Amino acid sequence: MSISDQSTAGLGDTRQTQLEARLREVDKQFRREMRARGFNPDQDDNLALTAPLARLYAERELLREELESLLQSNP
Repeated sequence: MSISDQSTAGLGDTRQTQLEARLREVDKQFRREMRARGFNPDQDDNLALTAPLARLYAERELLREELESLLQSNP
């Protein structure tokens, strides 16, 4: 592995770590907000969400997609 390959791999690992941390943070906030409103967080796909919850849900899904894409591109 060349130095540039190692550098690119290191950047991918850093981005992966950042995405995982942000995903955990957003998921925790989403679940907390769901519970605060009397909803079961595990039923998020079956509910009409309020605007603030919908924003968190959308951000969480985007983070999941980006992380999955990153993992597929860096086996």
